[in-house]
This record gives sequence, structure tokens and C-alpha cells, in this order.
Amino acid sequence: MHLLVVEDEVSLASAIKRVLQDDGHAVDVSRDGADALEKGMTQAYDVVILDVMLPSMNGYDVARLWRRAGKTMPIIMLTARDSVTDKVTGLDAGADDYVLKPFSTQELLARVRAQGRRIRLSASDPTSLVVGDLKLDLLAHEAVRGGLRIELTAKEFALLEALMRHPGQVLTKAQLLERVWGFDAYTETNIVETYIHYVRNKVDSDFEPKLIRTVRGVGYAIRAS
Repeated sequence: MHLLVVEDEVSLASAIKRVLQDDGHAVDVSRDGADALEKGMTQAYDVVILDVMLPSMNGYDVARLWRRAGKTMPIIMLTARDSVTDKVTGLDAGADDYVLKPFSTQELLARVRAQGRRIRLSASDPTSLVVGDLKLDLLAHEAVRGGLRIELTAKEFALLEALMRHPGQVLTKAQLLERVWGFDAYTETNIVETYIHYVRNKVDSDFEPKLIRTVRGVGYAIRAS
């Protein structure tokens, strides 16, 4: 894979690059937020490893601007910040996974491989998902219900997509954590409840019938009837 490592600490950036290259990947390195933004806008990367604290522009803003421009490459965010608020900020900015410093380079490599597998699995994916009168356009990253466009954050979209890929099937909180936030990205399962609430407010509150169902003690499902 072609990877971008964005890390301003020279020794850490070099260590990450060496491990990734030893695993057979092509690796570019950026040590500045503005430079990373430009690289991500003008080049095609399979996975980006993005530090939060960077010169000129922080990682949250870089990820947010990439997503607004329609860039869909997986982003693994690196940070020493471990509060729930910081995690939510990074995930809402468009990160697909979240790794806390200090970390094992082998763990990071495993997470890169996991994102790579997701890319390969998505190559034959449909371009849109439909449940009842709700349509999710996976290419335009847009949700429409009853002819009305619904604004969703990156994680709200990912959560809705996970449910709509399995209409009628009950997904547990653990399954949603893995599919939306990445393996081991979260241990606080209440984040799923919080985001289900956000999505319901947007896709169900002003429409009938209600699509997202809670199966008590099990998880959540989406179905048209």
C-alpha cells in the first residue's frame, strides 16, 4: 500500500516509516499540518497515519478538510490525549481509528493492515444503500429521506451505513464499535448509545415509520416495517 505518515517528532516518524517499509509498503512522511493537507489533497494514499499535534495546522483540522473535499482514505489518528472528548473530536473529524501514545509499532502495523483489508473488501461494495424511503449514497457521502437531504457527521454516516448494510439484522454494541470505530478504538460502549440517539434525531424524528429499532439487551437494527 501507499501510506502517508504525518508526525513531527523525527525519531518517531522514522521508526514508523521503517516498520511500514519492512512490511512492504511505500511510505511518504510529512512533519507539518499544511504540508500533509496538500499531500492528501494531491496524492492517492491507501492509509494515512496522522498525529494530532502538528506545526501550522492540527490533525483534527487536516482530517476535517480532507473529508470535506471528499477524500475517503482511512485515517489512523495518533495522540497522547486520552479523554472521551478528544476521542470523539478525532472520530468526528473523520478518523477511522485512534491510537494512543506511547504505542507498539507492531500494534500500529496491525491496525494499518486492518484498514487495508477494509479497502479490499469495499472494492466490490454497492454505491448506495436503501431501507424504506431512506437512501445512503456511499460515493457522495449523502443521506436522503423523503426527498430531504440529511446532514450527518462522519461517524453518524458510518454508523448508519453499518446498520443499513444489514437491514433487519440486530447488531450488538460490540459489533458496531468494531465496524464504526475500529477494533479496540473504544471500550466505552455508551458511545454507541450516544450516536444512535444522534442518528435517530436526524433520520427518524421527523419521519414515519421509524426505522431504527432498539432490541433491549441485544443491540440495534434498521428495518422499514
